[in-house]
Amino acid sequence: MAERAQPLSPLPGISAALLVAALIVGTLVAVLVRAEPGRGLGVGDLAALRFTLIQAMLSAGLSVAIAIPVARALARRRFAGRAALIALLGAPFILPVIVAIMALLQVFGRAGWLNDVLFWVGLPGVQIYGLHGVVLAHVFFNLPLATRLILQAWQEVPAERFRLAAQLGVNGWAMFRLIELPMLARVVPGALAVVFAICLSSFAVALTLGGGPRATTVELAIFQAFRYDFDLTRAAMLSGLQLILTSIAALIALRLSRADGMGDGLDRSLRRWDARGPMARVCDTIWIALAGAFLMLPLTALIFKGVTSIVSLPMAVWSAALTSVLVAVASTTVLLCMAVPMAAALATRHGRWIEVAGILGLAASPLVIGTGLFLVLRPVSDPSNWALPVTALVNAVMALPFALRILSPAARDTALRYGRLGCALNMGGAPFFWRVFVPRLRPQIAFSAGLGAALSIGDLGVITLFATSDQATLPLQMYRLMGAYQMEAAAGAALLLLSLSMGAFWILDRGGRWHAEA
Repeated sequence: MAERAQPLSPLPGISAALLVAALIVGTLVAVLVRAEPGRGLGVGDLAALRFTLIQAMLSAGLSVAIAIPVARALARRRFAGRAALIALLGAPFILPVIVAIMALLQVFGRAGWLNDVLFWVGLPGVQIYGLHGVVLAHVFFNLPLATRLILQAWQEVPAERFRLAAQLGVNGWAMFRLIELPMLARVVPGALAVVFAICLSSFAVALTLGGGPRATTVELAIFQAFRYDFDLTRAAMLSGLQLILTSIAALIALRLSRADGMGDGLDRSLRRWDARGPMARVCDTIWIALAGAFLMLPLTALIFKGVTSIVSLPMAVWSAALTSVLVAVASTTVLLCMAVPMAAALATRHGRWIEVAGILGLAASPLVIGTGLFLVLRPVSDPSNWALPVTALVNAVMALPFALRILSPAARDTALRYGRLGCALNMGGAPFFWRVFVPRLRPQIAFSAGLGAALSIGDLGVITLFATSDQATLPLQMYRLMGAYQMEAAAGAALLLLSLSMGAFWILDRGGRWHAEA
């Protein structure tokens, strides 16, 4: 009934969705056409596939296994700074990958804090490069995400269940088995699938912490075949394999993430009578302290290291920073031009097809799209001339699924609440879109813009395929400094990149909420 009163035109959103689908499917076709029939994958490619699956399974398993007690502790405890810690759990999502890697090196690297302590007590040092380094970095990124997913499910358990359990004297293992374990059985498979899907498309982590051919992911193998060997056929075959892996993982994650709730309650404040014992307090405190230290220590070490180096950064770093900002502006503009009309179309009867186009962005790999665009551009132009526009476009497509997830609830609510009134006033099409729809979605649009800008500024992906020696975004320039063992300058560049990424997110998000309607 609300759809009949919808004055928004779905045509702009459908057009944007068709362009996104054409980009993703078209680049895939370009990749598949370039592959030579009858040529199979080599031994190194199969090893890359095996390593990709192993590191993704280990990363997902460890992230979720650690997230369960951390989320349980946060659900049971109330303490000063709890809200800030939960907010901090969302920061790694917009944290540039290369910055996080640099931060981990400050603690776990050869000259890091941990090795300094081990040397001081006479113990052998540790190495971060290889499988364990890749898994460590993925846990650093995905532990907060898994904790947020599980914590949200814990908070959705009706308070009346815990109240009834306390009245019946149920606690300890019985409490966990009867109330918490069924909830975990619903949410943990979805969390595992989401983290597994994210780790499958790992590129920057494997590029910097892989440590050799034995620690090569499929994404990294695509880069090597393309950039070093210029074997387009092998790159095309690996791209097809990567697309199959990410598509299957994304579909499984979406399927498992649609878990049923835990039932309705009276929305009373959640009290945990089973967590009053001293042992429960000690265990929860330990888990919260360890998780907080694991997230904060690397970033703190990076800030201390980078503050002393940022003032003496070479001009190439500042030039790369300006390039990253310009790419982010272009990428965010393209993102909003696609996401806002698609969100408007989601509120109509064509919403299901728009949603399918949005899901394609989850399944697509940036390097696969980049490889396809290279193959399309190569016969007509020098692909390096398109390095920055292609980077901005791919960054926008990669952020599109998240923007749609942010915008679509508010878009449907606006159509439901104001659609009939707009039709009654004969306000349809562009007038309703600009006077009602966009103002009502201003906070969500700003949040999407901030997220897209932050992800674009910190991206180290497609630019590595197209850029020449005199072209660089800030993440790529930082990677080059790390490769040249200029760790002081790399630390300063990392702090600059962190400031730009977080600053862009804060400015755009805050700007959209300034005087916004409640």
